[in-house]
Amino acid sequence: MQRRMLSKDDEAAAGKDEIEVRREDQDKINKFSRLHQREMALEEELKVKAKDKEDLEEISTELELADEDDKIPYKVGDTFISLPLPEVQELLATSTSKIEESVSAVEDRLGTIREEMESLKVDLYARFGKSINLET
Repeated sequence: MQRRMLSKDDEAAAGKDEIEVRREDQDKINKFSRLHQREMALEEELKVKAKDKEDLEEISTELELADEDDKIPYKVGDTFISLPLPEVQELLATSTSKIEESVSAVEDRLGTIREEMESLKVDLYARFGKSINLET
């Protein structure tokens, strides 16, 4: 690939399309970037929570086949404790509801972030047009 210098006409034409980036514009761009990073982290967190919820539901289904008198190992921290089946089912139901609440909270935060990102997109595209790419 051969490099060449721009002619004065090319340089002048390129300069017409450039828009000065003000401090407030840069702040908006930086904020959009931070929000995008946070959005990706929250989406990953949602995937993990969805997997955890799915695992708990699968375990609950499996426990329906267990005998009422059986002691079921239940993980608490790093240890397993043998508990009666009804108690384990109750603990699983509690864990599932906590995960559902957590998922709901994360989805709310994600919605707020996306609204804010959309607002910043509108502002920045209005200012820079095709000179900026904010597609994620």
